[in-house]
Amino acid sequence: MPLDDQATPPGPEASGPGFRFILLLGLLDAFGPLGIDMYLPAFPAIERDLAAPAGAMQLTLSLFLAGLAVGQLICGPISDRIGRRRPLLIGSAAFAIASVVCAVTRSIEALILARFAMGLAGATGMVIARAVVRDSFEEADSSRIYSLLMLVIGIAPILSPTIGNALMSVAGWGSIFWALAAFAGACGAAVAVDLPETHPPARRSRDSFSAIGRRYAEMIVDRRFMGYALPVGLALGSIFAYVASAPSLFMQRYGLSANAFSLLFALNAVGLIGSAQVNRRLTRSYDTHAILRAATLVNASASVLLPVLAWSGAGGFVGFFADVFVCLATLGLILPNATAAAMAPFPDRAGAASALLGTLQFAIGAATGALVGIFHDGTGLPMALTIAACGAGALGIARLAGERGPALAFEG
Repeated sequence: MPLDDQATPPGPEASGPGFRFILLLGLLDAFGPLGIDMYLPAFPAIERDLAAPAGAMQLTLSLFLAGLAVGQLICGPISDRIGRRRPLLIGSAAFAIASVVCAVTRSIEALILARFAMGLAGATGMVIARAVVRDSFEEADSSRIYSLLMLVIGIAPILSPTIGNALMSVAGWGSIFWALAAFAGACGAAVAVDLPETHPPARRSRDSFSAIGRRYAEMIVDRRFMGYALPVGLALGSIFAYVASAPSLFMQRYGLSANAFSLLFALNAVGLIGSAQVNRRLTRSYDTHAILRAATLVNASASVLLPVLAWSGAGGFVGFFADVFVCLATLGLILPNATAAAMAPFPDRAGAASALLGTLQFAIGAATGALVGIFHDGTGLPMALTIAACGAGALGIARLAGERGPALAFEG
């Protein structure tokens, strides 16, 4: 498709978004999940080959998440100003280049830096995919579209560890990053050919770049925005605490093989995307805020149980894993509804709103990933305590927000 600034995808008035449109947005949003999940089975091999000290592999994940957080802050306002397509093309190319650097490096320090660069570049796909949805749909429809996107991007945690393990067994762990580079190149080509510009010149921000900080400050003090963004950020933080800990915890402490780890990792992803698809149906009959309140309560209850199971050993690995499954599955109900509600008040600044929302989420994710790396002791307790703090904190902020006025989150 040519660079047509006036072209827009089918909106709510059409019969529904096209399959290719949703698929491409899902693939763009998958830059983060693929960059996180595909190399997880290779943690022990990379640590051994690069003679990485204890905790260094967790830093390759935390710095990737930090790059996603910082990159979204930069990319969101730029896309509000110049449109969605050009930043996507640049970001796809940069992600591919950084992946190649990861593939050929023989230094853990260089790998950490290249992973940060991958995060910066991958942020473009994630922030702009959300902005494109806000460009094209209103809040109620957006929640269902975000649930569809979770179906697409949810396939990444299901398949990518298995694919990564298969690539590593055939061609070494470097082949995982070559595959990520190829994926980014394919996404860039698809954007160039098939993604219309959803943010035409008439709707673009006229603010100078010096005003970006002021716009972010306005959103940070906006009760409507922060009442949703902080709880979902803390809830998402529990995912990254799990992701950072699961490889060593499951494969080294509990003795799972790489194949078994990939299978259980996929099972948790099935729970997450399955609940997101249940959410699509629930939103047709129930208020999205009511769904959000119930899911946050269940998530917090399961989260605070996790340290008890990790410390006492009650239920063994099966009980521990089952509780982790509940913690993650409830996020399939929390994330689409909270994202739609946080984005709804900002139709003209969807890029900036998406950027700040994503930055809060991934900054918390980077912090939780770093925490479990710093306090890594070979047991499940650091992960469990971190997840419990995230779940309880999300519920506490939601309840506090609800007590302070109807403009805040979780008020039906």
